[in-house]
Parts: sequence; C-alpha cells; structure tokens
Amino acid sequence: MIAAFLDYLLLEKKYSKHTITAYKKDLELFKEFCYQEFEEINLSEVNYSQIRSWIVALVNQGISNNSINRKISSLKSFYKFLLKTGQIQINPLVKHMSLKVAKKVQVPFTEEEINQVIANLETEKDFVSVRNKLVVELFYSTGIRRAELIRLKTTDVDFSSKVIKVLGKRNKERIIPLIPSVIESLQVYLQLKKEQQLNSLYLFVTDKGNKMYETLVYRIINNYFSSASTKVKKSPHILRHSFATHLLNEGADLNSVKELLGHSSLASTQVYTHNSLETIKKVYNQAHPRSQKK
Repeated sequence: MIAAFLDYLLLEKKYSKHTITAYKKDLELFKEFCYQEFEEINLSEVNYSQIRSWIVALVNQGISNNSINRKISSLKSFYKFLLKTGQIQINPLVKHMSLKVAKKVQVPFTEEEINQVIANLETEKDFVSVRNKLVVELFYSTGIRRAELIRLKTTDVDFSSKVIKVLGKRNKERIIPLIPSVIESLQVYLQLKKEQQLNSLYLFVTDKGNKMYETLVYRIINNYFSSASTKVKKSPHILRHSFATHLLNEGADLNSVKELLGHSSLASTQVYTHNSLETIKKVYNQAHPRSQKK
C-alpha cells in the first residue's frame, strides 16, 4: 500500500527522491505508532481519532507544529491516493485543520548589501571569485532555487536569446531572461572554465571540475554576505526572496513574479508581498496630501 503510493509520487507526480524518502519516513512512523497503540491495524481502516492520538503523541514529544503539519501533510497525500484508487471511501483527514504556527518574516537583503558583495568580488579575477560573483548575480537576477542552480548545465544558457532554461520542482522547465551584466559575467566565467580545462556538462563546478554541491553554495552566500549584512539569516533563499521583493517594490506584476519563481500557485508568491506592501505604505504616507495633515 505504502510502496504503491511512493511509486505514484515518483512516476506520476515526479517528486524528487529526497521528498519521497521524507514521505516514506512519515508513513512508517505513523504505521509503527498504530501498531504499538492499536495493535496490528490496516492503514486503510484508520479513523481520525487515531490520527489525532498520533498528533497528541508528537506534541508531547516536543515536536514543533511545523514538523507535525508536514507529517500530517504526508498522511493527507497518502489518504488522497487511497481515495483516488478506491481503497477507501472516506478520507479520515478531510476535515483536519493544520496546527497553528508562528509566521516567520524573511528579511531580504537590501540593494546596497547585494551591490557591496558584488563590488567586493569584482576586485578578484581568479576562477573561484569569478564563479562566486556569478553565483550571487544569478541568484539575485533570476530568483532560482539552490537546487536549480546546481542542476544548471552549460547548454541551458542561450546567449542568442539572452535567456536561461531552469529545471524546477517536479521537472517543470521555465525560461528566465538574463540581464546584460549577468550575460557578461557568464561569458567571463565560461572562458576561465575553458582555459582551466574544467570540462563538465554542469555550468557551476568546483576548482577541481566537480559538480557544485549544496553546502558549498550555501557557504558562498553566507560567507560573502556576513561581511556586508547584519541579518541573522544569510542564505541562497534570502537572495531568492530579495529578487521577488525588489521586483514587486518596483511595480512588477504578481503573476509575472510567480512565473519567474516557478510557483504553481499565487499563494506561494504572495509570501513575498509583505515587504512590498510596507514600501507602498511608506510611499503613500509620504506622498498623499491628507497624510501630512494632523
């Protein structure tokens, strides 16, 4: 039953192996809980009160509401699959409400902080510095995810059309335009890569010619922005957040930003409107005639 569900996620939903492993772990934890608490039980016969017992147990273990919601999300998907395949008649989680979680406000980098990092990197002309500068520029000018950047291949760059092809979640492709400064940086980087004979299908490589990896990309962003920003969180995702926020601040259409980010729904993109709204309020209060009157 679980195996068939995981095959469905892999073959039909095109989920990554990492995501499928997380689903498998959540379902096996729940199955083990049911076995211990209710003896051997068929997951297709589980009712909501039993699921609720698991939630209470997780809370008592000190598991965060965010983590519990993710585990229940795995269960929801599993029971939707059972309903779709006719293995159950009623989804036991159909009326479940997610546990409340505190909203975390992601604070984007300012334009000044980003420009400072890029300016500092421009003084160095070695391969690693040129590559790192391009990593920062590409994150900020396209809003791509860390995993997407790592998967980029040299052939994904189309210099004639001035665009880059990005393979996103669930293997969805999207085309993102490239600004002139990034095109120039790409050309410089690729020339250095060729000169050093770092032959690889992948666009970004280490100084040994190996494919870039997640911790290295994180370290690049964290190290450089630590010298330019006092923000607590300094990661590739904050650059993605900065990309979206700055576009919206300059009047970009929400639907266009959604497409650039590769979101499947506007709800995901609306997370980035918080800072944009604050900017609009500030401009409004400064400019509207009535706001000056007491």
